[in-house]
Amino acid sequence: MSIYEALTVALAAEQPVVVATVIGGAGAVGAKLLARPGGETLGSLGADLPEVAIVQDMLAMLARAESGTRRYATAAGEAEVFIEAYPPPPTMFIVGAVHIAIPLVTFAKVLGFRTVVVDARGAFATPERFAHADELVNQWPDEALHGRLNSNSFVVLLTHDPKLDDPALKVALPSPARYVGALGSPSTHAKRLARLRGEGMPEAQLARLHAPIGLKIGGNTPEEIAVSIIAEIVAARHGLTGKGEG
Repeated sequence: MSIYEALTVALAAEQPVVVATVIGGAGAVGAKLLARPGGETLGSLGADLPEVAIVQDMLAMLARAESGTRRYATAAGEAEVFIEAYPPPPTMFIVGAVHIAIPLVTFAKVLGFRTVVVDARGAFATPERFAHADELVNQWPDEALHGRLNSNSFVVLLTHDPKLDDPALKVALPSPARYVGALGSPSTHAKRLARLRGEGMPEAQLARLHAPIGLKIGGNTPEEIAVSIIAEIVAARHGLTGKGEG
């Protein structure tokens, strides 16, 4: 399969992929290399270029949804390489079809996120309440999230129920998801951390969790809390962090 064909297939399947092209300098101009998360590659940039280091840069840029030009030293001089990332569409997985989820879906869609609402409780997760969501999933959160999270996924847990949140976190925190946040007071979050530590979850994974979720804006209504959540997610999307429930 050619690089063009592999790229076409990946884009159609919404799979993350990144392509490097030599555009100037000492390298073979036009040479291309495609890489996927996990390190699988297709093509070559030429023997003189440090492909291992380039692939590392490619995957790091893919994780940040970033494209740009990099320069690499070769025996014949410096080569200029353009790295173009093709991340999957930004998708927000909202676990818990509660009141806050309704305006959160609205805000997320305005900002260009695909929205997936997950709740096994049919009384909450109804098409009438979430007609504006891209997808409504009537499954337990851990089942719904399994295998679906990537570097452009944003996971929001709103249920306040450990029976739902904890299994979801066990899937989301070890995943490549860019953002994972959970609703709850500081005391609720402390109990959550204690439970997850007791079940052996590593500290590095627990440190990824944004909780209490949302930037501090002093809001109390579902709409205001949704604003605080989407603001924190936008900050995370741009490499910034913020803590504190709305």
